[in-house]
Amino acid sequence: MRPFLLLLPFLCLAQTPTIGIVEIYGVRKISPAEIRKVAGVAPGAKLPSSKYMVEERLQEIDGVEVASLEGACCDNGKVILYIGVQESGSPPINLREHPSESPDFPEPVQTAYSLFLEQVREAGRSGGGTEDLSQGHSLFSSPTARAAQLAFIPLAAEYAGQLRDVLRRSADMDHRAMAAYVLGYHPDKKSVLEDLAFALSDPDPTVRGNAMRAIAAIAVYAESNAGTGIVINPGWFVDLVSSAVWTDRHTAAVTLVTLTQARKPEILSQLQDRSLPALAEMARWRHLPHALPAFILLGRIVGVKEAELQAAWAKGEREPIIERAISLGKQPVRTDRP
Repeated sequence: MRPFLLLLPFLCLAQTPTIGIVEIYGVRKISPAEIRKVAGVAPGAKLPSSKYMVEERLQEIDGVEVASLEGACCDNGKVILYIGVQESGSPPINLREHPSESPDFPEPVQTAYSLFLEQVREAGRSGGGTEDLSQGHSLFSSPTARAAQLAFIPLAAEYAGQLRDVLRRSADMDHRAMAAYVLGYHPDKKSVLEDLAFALSDPDPTVRGNAMRAIAAIAVYAESNAGTGIVINPGWFVDLVSSAVWTDRHTAAVTLVTLTQARKPEILSQLQDRSLPALAEMARWRHLPHALPAFILLGRIVGVKEAELQAAWAKGEREPIIERAISLGKQPVRTDRP
């Protein structure tokens, strides 16, 4: 079984296999109707039995370079199905080649991770739970899942060297994904940032997602603990906002909300120059919790104060701010502080 990327959404998916919303993104020239027809999905239908078969069919469409199908939790008890497309001629996400070596994976970490997955599945059967990132790593509210996560802390410290080696050299994408997840629990968060940043260009989306989630948790911790000396480069996440993979987009946007609280013009300029179309389509997604991070980023790009952003969101007035951001083009970024 692949290591979970976003654990709580996957718990929900196991319980709600009916599609509630279909979102198609990344299309500029190709008709969304054609994408939907080839994918063979619709609200009210069951999730496809094989996401890979659907992705292969979509990639046979003229002009589609990459297609990605992902389900996420939840809209009125049903799955939100995201279909991402990278069209021919669109800037690709720069990813490394697949590693080809076979370093040993530490057996105690493998055992602890298997136990963790069992506890997560059990938590899912009882309704899942919430996630706390305040300690710099994920901790679930489920006592058993949380205990399994806490067991990663000493293991990450003891086997850090091997996990780093696996993350960089192993041909086994499951091992790399586990290494990225567990390294996030290292007691010295600053010491693993370079490794996690390296994993952001991994060719496997689960590895990238686990690394992003780990860095996002570290960012939350660093925001509340200024004396740590932890510095996270927001530029690591900018291009991933335009990925065809939903978990790349969503996790990058969530992390960038934390990293742009100070509204530094250099990162807002990068987002304006490289991510406006992607952010605009994300901010229009119908599932509001998934649309909110991109909406916040657009508001910060155009200089809307935080209180005004919150008021517009509460009133359902997304479109005026989205249109203002789209119209910016290459204009200089405003640096109004909230």
